[in-house]
Amino acid sequence: MSETPPAALAPGSLTGRTALVTGSSRGIGAATVALLASAGADVVVNYRAKAPRAEKVVAAAEAQGVEAIAVQADLTDAASLAAMFEAARARFGGLDILVMNASGGMESGMGEDYAMRLNRDAQVALLDAALEVLEDGARVVFVTSHQAHFIRTTPTMPEYEAVALSKRAGEDALRERIPALAERGIELVVVSGDMIEGTITATLLERANPGAIASRREEAGKLYDVDEFAREVALAAVEPVPADSTRLVGDVSGFGDAEGTQSTGAGA
Repeated sequence: MSETPPAALAPGSLTGRTALVTGSSRGIGAATVALLASAGADVVVNYRAKAPRAEKVVAAAEAQGVEAIAVQADLTDAASLAAMFEAARARFGGLDILVMNASGGMESGMGEDYAMRLNRDAQVALLDAALEVLEDGARVVFVTSHQAHFIRTTPTMPEYEAVALSKRAGEDALRERIPALAERGIELVVVSGDMIEGTITATLLERANPGAIASRREEAGKLYDVDEFAREVALAAVEPVPADSTRLVGDVSGFGDAEGTQSTGAGA
């Protein structure tokens, strides 16, 4: 992340604003926190289990001169969600940005319905709980994949299908809230990207289907890495909302109803 940041993420551009990023102790979430903090935003780092890792993200954010806290929360547990937002309110008063980054469903031993509970039900509950803390005019960003966003028109790998269907269900449920959010000036942006190099999802897919990532890279011509995609997520939190509230990152030419559409981001 040594390149010059865009104006929307320039140092000081987010001073006075506060962001909460779910699943931000590593990967895309941690990189998104770093970008928002470097632009001056105070940050809440959410994690499910790895406190030491989350505290490192907090320390890196504080080194940028902002305030940061780590808050443990299982997004599938209502009491845990409520406690997370109460901690954010107690420290910062309110939130200007909510990045809904945490997802899953390929983990073993979590139950057959875990993908839907996490990627749909928990995301809706997350937004509902956040409304008590989000400021009027806030921005909500939901992070998804092309394989999920276009699942109705373009089949995906069998190993990822349950996750894709659940994430699309989550996206649809959140979109239904757009009119109510608009009454408070709260905007929802969906950021959809291809498989991202270096994420746990990519690792699990490669383990289940060796060669899957290399095959998709060849088809797409390029796959974003964690830092590149995080930059697009962070920009979605601060740049003007697209007309259809969707930010498509990278190549989408191989996805059914995406033919001929315009992607955003480097290499688009």
